[in-house]
Amino acid sequence: MKIIQIIKRYISNPRKLIRTLGRQRWLDWLPDRPYLKLVYWGETGKKLNIDAPVTYNEKLQWLKLYDRKPEYCNYVDKYAVRSYISKTIGEHYLIPLLGVYDKVEEIDWESLPDKFVLKCTHGSGSNIICKDKGNLDIEASKIKLNKWMKKSWYWFGREWPYKNVIPRIVCESFISESDNTPDDYKFLCFNGKVKLIEVHIDRYGSHKQDFYDEEWNKTAISQEGTRSDFVYEKPPLFEKIIQLSEQLASKIIHVRIDWFVVKDKLYFGEITFYDGSGFVAFDNEKDDCLLGGWIEL
Repeated sequence: MKIIQIIKRYISNPRKLIRTLGRQRWLDWLPDRPYLKLVYWGETGKKLNIDAPVTYNEKLQWLKLYDRKPEYCNYVDKYAVRSYISKTIGEHYLIPLLGVYDKVEEIDWESLPDKFVLKCTHGSGSNIICKDKGNLDIEASKIKLNKWMKKSWYWFGREWPYKNVIPRIVCESFISESDNTPDDYKFLCFNGKVKLIEVHIDRYGSHKQDFYDEEWNKTAISQEGTRSDFVYEKPPLFEKIIQLSEQLASKIIHVRIDWFVVKDKLYFGEITFYDGSGFVAFDNEKDDCLLGGWIEL
């Protein structure tokens, strides 16, 4: 009876079926283009116009298929990108590196400091944030890391730069002044110019996300109802962040450069090509078109 109920539920909601098939990797056999058209509909409820894209999310799908420069693979690799940042803008913008490991068993937990961050080089959101090693469940952390190390972030969103990234684990210093993660500033660059900044507040707690323009005016743009009710203070070194972001993005159609500011010191976070994999809806569809108009293919 339970199986019949599950089948009926999926038949009555085909989009849910597609989302499940995509996320469970049962559609891996499909080539990228038909896969993205199908999963885009499953995730957003909209038909993907890949030949003449208009919206931001549509153009991100186009970029996945047709803007494929080999160096992008190094940019999304959270270890390899450190060399690129060091050579391009300077190693002093890098979060201090404590270690890099090819497998979980190589981590010497005893030698790590009381606070640190472990992250997989080949994925997104695969982080162990340790604020107090004495309270860290190391065995549970090992299980998570081993699971992440076996996962490929390419298949669900077909974000091709991740496909051949070597799975590794990096350990970096915990740079926040408090037990909360530092505020996260994501600078969206369009044809080499900063046009929009995502601000993520308390990412792993009461998460809020706001959008500011390049002059630090808060916009009405929002996604998934996460907009806050207050105007956030412009970060220190704001003009410097814009300069560095545009330097890193100078030869890229569209990219997001992430930064942290702690004690008036600037740290590079990561480079992302497909914000939300192009599947996250805007609360106002006009904003999807607005941002899409900034991407010149």
